[in-house]
Amino acid sequence: SKLQHSSRCTSSASPSRPSSSGKMASTMSLRSLFSNPHITSKVSKNGLALLGRPPFLPAAASVMSQHQFQPSAMPIQHTQSRNMAMTKTKRRQREKMLEREKRVAKGLPAKPRPPRYISKNSPVVNAMTRKERDAESRRFDAEAAEEMKVKIATQSEKAENIRFEFDGLFMSDRVRRLFDLKNGSQREVVTSQKRRGMELFQLREGDTGSSAVQVVALTTRIQQLQTHMAKHHKDKSTKRGLDAIYVRRRKLLDYMERKDFEMYRKVVKSLGLVR
Repeated sequence: SKLQHSSRCTSSASPSRPSSSGKMASTMSLRSLFSNPHITSKVSKNGLALLGRPPFLPAAASVMSQHQFQPSAMPIQHTQSRNMAMTKTKRRQREKMLEREKRVAKGLPAKPRPPRYISKNSPVVNAMTRKERDAESRRFDAEAAEEMKVKIATQSEKAENIRFEFDGLFMSDRVRRLFDLKNGSQREVVTSQKRRGMELFQLREGDTGSSAVQVVALTTRIQQLQTHMAKHHKDKSTKRGLDAIYVRRRKLLDYMERKDFEMYRKVVKSLGLVR
């Protein structure tokens, strides 16, 4: 009875073994998994087969042994196409190099010259001497000053400035004294000065967009902000806006210097700008 009891205890303590149907299911799932060539190549490269460890199931070992030396051709094709590909920058550099070689073969310089290129060895011919150029500059300044005086005189002959741009209207003396610019605010005075300064450089009636007129408007605004900064030294935002207006005026003057040098000289001389 004791032997029977011990045999029963040992049989109850022993672990249960998997059934044959479970073994077949696991084997089938592993075979279907390892039948994929991509997974097989990854396992053959990084899996247990290369490390020399025994596989965890015999079915997996058989499948791995079949596909271990059959890597897929897709990664190889991708690497080959990647190596053969050329970036846009390299392609552009190669085209430039071929073009330069063609120019050198024809006896031309490697790089083309700019359209207005002047060689360093070309002689410099001055059509005028230094004294003649200085005399011409003084004559031009005198003519510009006379022209500006005429414009100022013509502007002063007109009716006096009235608030809200009511110039040219017929009104009684009492109403005219009411709309006199002396009774206006500081902002109205600055606006009137700006408008009168822009009229001196207008190319036509109502011109507000030409370069000279814009420079005059920016200069008026700069003078106004300079007066403000003299009183409020720590106003950093106004200082930043003032620097931006300086840049805008400098760009406009550079443009005028390239395109219309005579008007540029008139504006610089009239406003007293240092360039």
